[in-house]
Amino acid sequence: MAAADRLTRALDAIDAANADDPNMLRVRGELRPKELAHAELATGWVRALSAAPGDALLLAARAHHVRRWEIPRDTEPSGRAGYHRWRRVLQDHHAHIASEILAGEGYGAEEIERVAALVRKQGLGSDPEAQVLEDALCLVFLETQLADLAGRLDEDKLLGVIRKTLAKMSEGAVSHARSLPLGEGERALLERAAGA
Repeated sequence: MAAADRLTRALDAIDAANADDPNMLRVRGELRPKELAHAELATGWVRALSAAPGDALLLAARAHHVRRWEIPRDTEPSGRAGYHRWRRVLQDHHAHIASEILAGEGYGAEEIERVAALVRKQGLGSDPEAQVLEDALCLVFLETQLADLAGRLDEDKLLGVIRKTLAKMSEGAVSHARSLPLGEGERALLERAAGA
């Protein structure tokens, strides 16, 4: 089986797993299952941010939140510690599902472990591919969730969230953030948070 065919089939299998998301999200004018839309956007950003992304990076972008809705936030206690535990449980969940899908498509143990490590954000700060994935996820967050947060948080808290997000991003990704299709209010907040 050609590597390109295997990659396409694996991406399609991840998409099929995400297509069941009962949560819907309007993205660029189209109503889509939330995690399917997020996965496609993340993959698109990885392709924009990396000149020649490898299969592992593309697969990790597609699977970063695969079937996320299966473990809702209220499965862990409220508060910071509960939130961080929930995030770790989710990362393991996503890595496990991705690993099963990739094994079914003929990927070897080393390739599967690389994708799982990226999904778990291992190596962030030292692994260039992990940074590209983090950049892509931050861009998806800003495009798809900033407006919702603006309606729920006061301005100071929202600026803090945006500043924390921008701090995790590379300089090039921050530049891309400034070209996102945001509302006028969200764009102004982004520019303030970026210090412009």
